[in-house]
Amino acid sequence: MSQVLRPVGSLSSLYPWVSSPFIVGAPMRVMSGPALAVAISGAGGLGFIGPGVKTQDVVPDLEEAAKMVEKARASSSSVFHFLPPAYSLLPVGIGFQLWSDDVDIATSAIQKYKPCAAWLYAPRHGQKDFDLWSRKIRNGSPNTEIWIQIGTVAEVKELLQSSERPDAIVVQGTEAGGHGRANDGIGLITLLPEVADVMKGTRIPLFAAGGIADGRGGAAALCLGASGIVMGTRFLAATEARISRGYQHEIVRASDGAMNTTRTLLYNRLRGTTGWPENYSPRTIINKTWIDHQAGTPFDELKKLHDEAAKAGDSGWGPEGRLATYAGASIGLIHDIKDASVIVRHIRDDVLERCMDLKTTISGNNTW
Repeated sequence: MSQVLRPVGSLSSLYPWVSSPFIVGAPMRVMSGPALAVAISGAGGLGFIGPGVKTQDVVPDLEEAAKMVEKARASSSSVFHFLPPAYSLLPVGIGFQLWSDDVDIATSAIQKYKPCAAWLYAPRHGQKDFDLWSRKIRNGSPNTEIWIQIGTVAEVKELLQSSERPDAIVVQGTEAGGHGRANDGIGLITLLPEVADVMKGTRIPLFAAGGIADGRGGAAALCLGASGIVMGTRFLAATEARISRGYQHEIVRASDGAMNTTRTLLYNRLRGTTGWPENYSPRTIINKTWIDHQAGTPFDELKKLHDEAAKAGDSGWGPEGRLATYAGASIGLIHDIKDASVIVRHIRDDVLERCMDLKTTISGNNTW
């Protein structure tokens, strides 16, 4: 059983059910549904519901999450049972892609269900959009924390110049899966410390994202200056993920992320999901579509084969498959499908153990 340690500072009062180290489930579009988000929070982490195909899709997701939490609060074995009576927020977060989501629909949903945090990402008009969304959400639900995801130091500097500063910043390295910075991003081990230097003195917590899938990555991120860690790809292999089995099994099967993943907009075009701001491109596991594309197969032929694969069920994924399999470079560290609660507790224990080992190693070295 995990050792229960509460986060230091204001995070412990803002998220009173969370245990340390602070583990977050990323708001992966569609795939992070209420079951996954509530399971992560219920294990002492913070789960986020991802954006829907349409903004209004978050309404039934938030409603379902609220019902699940209400039921759990009645059980003395649930962390939600011990929330302070005055705590009125929903202990899960909600994520939005600003370039495609409707701010008014989003704000209305947040005002009604009051999730503890709103994760904002991928604005079409940069800081202007972050400011608009932050202001409207705070007016509708003042206690909902604003989390903003960035992938460059320049974005952080803009945030600090704004009157609508975020309550938390998610620092995403290029190792991450899904849509990340296409041309101006960099790895987490370099990006996070520089962001921490820029943020020094602000007291805004930083959460590390990109390439973290086990306790080793989690412990490293904390050493780099993070207040908590975010995982997306690891939770694709959770039993509660809203994902096709073929997709999920490919996450477990694939390895060597440097060789077997790539950033490309090809699958966006094949799926018809265009419109992303030009700075973003997704990381995906390589399959027959990409290999044929590299070999010069015309787009029309790729599109025909892709659409046929979409009707084939789980066989549409895998090395011989053709469907988009968005995932991070950490795929080689994921070897099984587990309940989200087991993933959270295992990684928490692993981080704590590695931090203790590091302390012991440093103490031993000082005696040389």
